[in-house]
Amino acid sequence: MPVHPPDHDLQGYRDRVRGCLLGGALGDALGAPIEFESIGRIHRQHGPAGVTGLVPDWRGAVGLITDDTQMTLFTVEGLIRGGDVGAVHHAYLRWLDTQQYRSPGPSGNDPIRTGLLREQKWLYSRRAPGNACLSGLRHRGAVAPAPFGEPGPVNPDSKGCGTVMRSAPFGLRARSPRSPRHAFDLAAECAQLTHGHPTGYLAAGAFAAIVHFLVTPAEQTSPDTAEDEPLARAVRQATDLLETYPSHEETSRALRTAVSLAAKGDPSPERVESLGGAWVAEEALAIAVYCALAHPAPGDVGRALLLAVNHSGDSDSTGAVCGNLLGARHGEAALPAGWLAHLEGRDAITELADDFAAWSTGDHEITGAWLRKYPGA
Repeated sequence: MPVHPPDHDLQGYRDRVRGCLLGGALGDALGAPIEFESIGRIHRQHGPAGVTGLVPDWRGAVGLITDDTQMTLFTVEGLIRGGDVGAVHHAYLRWLDTQQYRSPGPSGNDPIRTGLLREQKWLYSRRAPGNACLSGLRHRGAVAPAPFGEPGPVNPDSKGCGTVMRSAPFGLRARSPRSPRHAFDLAAECAQLTHGHPTGYLAAGAFAAIVHFLVTPAEQTSPDTAEDEPLARAVRQATDLLETYPSHEETSRALRTAVSLAAKGDPSPERVESLGGAWVAEEALAIAVYCALAHPAPGDVGRALLLAVNHSGDSDSTGAVCGNLLGARHGEAALPAGWLAHLEGRDAITELADDFAAWSTGDHEITGAWLRKYPGA
């Protein structure tokens, strides 16, 4: 029997999944050409407003995604193919292949080299992948996560934003077990596959929890929060959950600072940069949350994404996370259609989103075609 999504609306749930994945990819593509640039240089190159839409990267190409979206898609695939740490680890190893080869290699006897996603030739491109992601995944053996609050077994001092930028899908799943704590824990455990600093993996858990609360209706949460703006409520609920974990302080402080800053109004690049450079996990999450809260309305998604990328930091990651949040909140229709038309891999991302929604609700048949796409962990 199908497992119904949080709002008991299959079409609405699928739209939120599409919105989350496409919105993240769109924010990623907006920010990629100006990643590593200072705000002064961005203004000199693109005018006083900075970038106001998709711009060419150094290749002259428009709409290309980066490792942020690549890894997010493999997170989705890992959830479909098993839904546990081991399955996600195998999915990330398939992503690692895309960073080491120019095209899909023969599967041979390697069970990792299977499934449809690893056959997508457009994914075989290095787009400034994080060093911790690469080095962590080169430890191909099984990784047992450390107890929360303690350094993880891989790159124990690393808290780079590579944990956060790939973790939205953990919050989207409607399949049981479905709870904010389950989303948090699985995201944090999978983050430890590459980053061992508690802040790095707890920020990933907090992000997954925010996404979970965004796709959970108010009536299933506490009655006293039902009248709040849904994004603000989701951030508050996720922060409250985060604070039940040891070593939460850096991430919870960053989130509460972002919420307070958004409440002051008058969003600007200077206010974005007061939250940090986004190279580390808690700063990337805080900046994305701030930008989404600064422009939470469905008609303002474009403004939020532009705020999220026009700063002197990790623009593609903050754009991606902000896009994940607002896409999960409002669905695909709220995303700027003119930008989406130029998005690399749009059809493949949409197909994967729909497959994830079908798997997550149990609304799919186990056919030969499905098993060729997702043959198991």
